[in-house]
Amino acid sequence: MSVITRRLGPVMEISLANPPVNALGLAVRAGLLSALAEALADASVTALVIRGEGRAFSAGADIAEFGGAMMAPLLPEVIEAIEAATKPVVAAIHGEALGGGLELAMACHYRIAAPFARLGLPEVKLGILPGAGGTQRLPRLVGVSEALTMMIGANPVSGTKALALGLVDELAEPEELGARAAAFAIGQAVLRRTGELSVAGDAAQIEAFAAANRRLVSGLDAPQAIIKAVQAAIELPLSEGLAIEQALFHKLMTGPQSRALRHAFQAERLAAKLVSLPAATAPRTVEAVGVIGAGTMGAGIAINFLSAGIPVTLIDRDDAALERGAETIRTNYTASATKGRIAQDDVERLMGLLTTTLDFADLAAADLVIEAVFEDMAVKVDTFRRVDAVAKPGAILATNTSFLDVDAIAAATSRPSDVLGLHFFSPAHVMKLLEVVRGKATAPDVLATAMALARRIGKIAVVAGVCDGFIGNRILFARQRQAEALVLEGASPEQVDAVHLALGMPMGPFAMADLAGLDVGWHCDPGRVESLHDAFCAVGRFGQKSRAGYYDYDEKRKAIPSAAALQVIDEYRSGCALPAREINPEEIFVRTVYVMVNEAAHVLTEGIAQRASDIDVVWLTGYGWPRHTGGLVHWANEAGLGMIVAALERYADRLGPNFTLSPLLSACAGEGRTLDVQQNPVNIGEPA
Repeated sequence: MSVITRRLGPVMEISLANPPVNALGLAVRAGLLSALAEALADASVTALVIRGEGRAFSAGADIAEFGGAMMAPLLPEVIEAIEAATKPVVAAIHGEALGGGLELAMACHYRIAAPFARLGLPEVKLGILPGAGGTQRLPRLVGVSEALTMMIGANPVSGTKALALGLVDELAEPEELGARAAAFAIGQAVLRRTGELSVAGDAAQIEAFAAANRRLVSGLDAPQAIIKAVQAAIELPLSEGLAIEQALFHKLMTGPQSRALRHAFQAERLAAKLVSLPAATAPRTVEAVGVIGAGTMGAGIAINFLSAGIPVTLIDRDDAALERGAETIRTNYTASATKGRIAQDDVERLMGLLTTTLDFADLAAADLVIEAVFEDMAVKVDTFRRVDAVAKPGAILATNTSFLDVDAIAAATSRPSDVLGLHFFSPAHVMKLLEVVRGKATAPDVLATAMALARRIGKIAVVAGVCDGFIGNRILFARQRQAEALVLEGASPEQVDAVHLALGMPMGPFAMADLAGLDVGWHCDPGRVESLHDAFCAVGRFGQKSRAGYYDYDEKRKAIPSAAALQVIDEYRSGCALPAREINPEEIFVRTVYVMVNEAAHVLTEGIAQRASDIDVVWLTGYGWPRHTGGLVHWANEAGLGMIVAALERYADRLGPNFTLSPLLSACAGEGRTLDVQQNPVNIGEPA
């Protein structure tokens, strides 16, 4: 049953029972209306409590219904019936009350929550606004400023914070919630209908919020619509405000940004589904992890596992490196405690899970060993040979390489079926993306373990096959090659970067190169200049770390256009006998953005990615592609593949001798198809 009713004396308890999160699908909505009508018609029922079965009150609407014809009763109808009820209705909130779930709770006359319940209206993440009265009722309960913060910031508040805001009326521990709500309901003689409350706040608060949060509002349809709806809540009666909310909701729902954001939401969930893995594959147990390399990346990787309660043995070549690594980890946890993200006591508890050592033999008990050493094949191979000699049978050996051949690394061991890539993105404890690189010999249960472990440490995992750069960096390399060619032909780094900033990227190719460090992979010989990066490194311009790269950097690492950088480029260009010319933004866009789409099509054709949406997930979560465009491939599909192919063909003579137009991209463009039809097993050979 989707809704369960039970009597608690004179109180009828109505429970949402649609696991796992009590989504408000059709059956739940209909069940709520039916139970409400039954309770109101029964003279022996004096009050009602609405609560959720299982782990949540309700996480909101059923997203599977989005984009199609919604069937009656719709959620606004249910909510209005609850608010209009002639007997007290109390919401008993535990777990999550999100989106439509919170809108349902706000329609109740009173709300009681568990202290650690999570209440929020995160619809903006899907490019829509709360469409069942949330924009009208939330400002009436918490005021204009807090309502905008909750809806546009999309961050849920705890039950404790909700009480302080006036969103709930009382707190109760989860095990006492039902009984306390029933007792509370019996004692209420007044029906406090949220829609009849006045709004605390005015238009000046809306203007102040918009001015202080330009990044969250500018160019984004849903936040701007939320602001309009809240303005209506201030100025108009509830019924008129609800009508405006509905009109805005339907406009957003059919708009390109909501389509893109819903695509991104679904793509992240689809990425976890493995195309070719046998259904019965069971993951291995991972209760102890070894991390080789105590630098920034290794320390960041260790934090992921420590924070999940998994003991970590951290190894490096000398005590000083280990001390720096441990201090990096401690500093991170201390900062988190200072900001209230973890308790002060948790700092020592988490540090107690960390062991540091110089001896590879101390990795013998680890279920998973991850290397995060220098990005050099010889160093990686030597590391894996040493780990192979001490790791226990069944231990998984993972490389954090961002582009090297995982199969070649696996071949250095006696157990290639236990080897795979776990490519964390920097900073490893912050970035959500984890590329799980499946080698040709990687065993199915090793892959399953990696995907399960990614969820356990809070990562969004995407499976990739073996190639230079896997999914993300391979596409990035295609962009970077064209970007560097463009500056050698006459464009400035800031001209190229400006095109990507206008697209919505957080930084352009050259600012990103400076952030990563131009000396990554440099051979350290100033007399050997084989690339533009070499030319910069030869004069000590390594990027942000040296406060000089393609840009100069001030003490706050703010990028400043650099005459010295342009001189390095001019000198290298002269050495290559390349004439400079004027380059327009269109050419930059085609050669640095459309080439990424072309490379994505090659990635699909070669089976490096399981599906097109996985490429979107990589670029959304690992590289800052603007989420409201849905990801690289979704954006390309919306822009039009025919236009992209035509532009690439128009600039074919400038794309270099190694550029090849993807046959898949060309075929999709010619047939009017989107570039999302391919599903690949990511086998790249048969797993052992």
